[in-house]
Amino acid sequence: MNPLLNTAVRAARLAGDVILHNVDRLDRIKIDKKGKADYVSEVDRFAEEEIINTIQSAYPDHAILAEESGHQEGKEFTWIIDPLDGTTNFLHGYPQFAVSIAVKHDDHIAHSVIYDPLRNEMFTASRGVGAYLNDRRIRVSNTQRLEDSLLGTGFPYRFVQHVDIWLGSFREFLVRTSGVRRAGSAALDLAHVACGRFDGFWEMGLKPWDMAAGCLLIEEAGGLLSDFSGDQDHLEKGHLICGNTYLFSEIQDIVRRHTAGKI
Repeated sequence: MNPLLNTAVRAARLAGDVILHNVDRLDRIKIDKKGKADYVSEVDRFAEEEIINTIQSAYPDHAILAEESGHQEGKEFTWIIDPLDGTTNFLHGYPQFAVSIAVKHDDHIAHSVIYDPLRNEMFTASRGVGAYLNDRRIRVSNTQRLEDSLLGTGFPYRFVQHVDIWLGSFREFLVRTSGVRRAGSAALDLAHVACGRFDGFWEMGLKPWDMAAGCLLIEEAGGLLSDFSGDQDHLEKGHLICGNTYLFSEIQDIVRRHTAGKI
């Protein structure tokens, strides 16, 4: 395993240990509210500290972009960290959350890890090497018809002014697919696209730490992705569409039809 990826895996497991240690003490966890439906707990902060300490012990000169502590300057590589993606789920005892770590080199994501500590599922990818789940190679699904597909999405709670726009695409997917799920952790949703559990996914208003790791997983698993305009600016714009090679264009067309010129 690449040394950078190995460090990311180790950091993710340590953060996962922090999360699991606190699963049964939710009533004692200190919680702060950052915004509407946007919470941070002491568990997020403790898990992030574990990740950053692990990274800096191995690569003290690297830059860090972390959800809770922000940006730390560095050289050549940037570690993009979400220590607990799905905090609201975690705080309610809903079992859908994950640790997400990506390593960016120059302008592209080079390595990524998404760790589901409850299921002990470690998703990893390195550019040009493939995507894996617990060391087993994974691929996106081969579902060929939209009517047979299962899609994932996220509610635009950071962009409530665009709810009606999002509802347009949701309404169309609802009647044209076999189902749409909103589980509450974008990182895990993207990992589930990569391993074929979802056939596609779309969401607006994401942050880089929500999707950086998952995007590389999908690419290395043979999937396709773009922003809502069809470009590759999803990390900057925060709007993401992804799917398998059979359905991606159709999913993209539906989302673009409902969002073009509106966001």
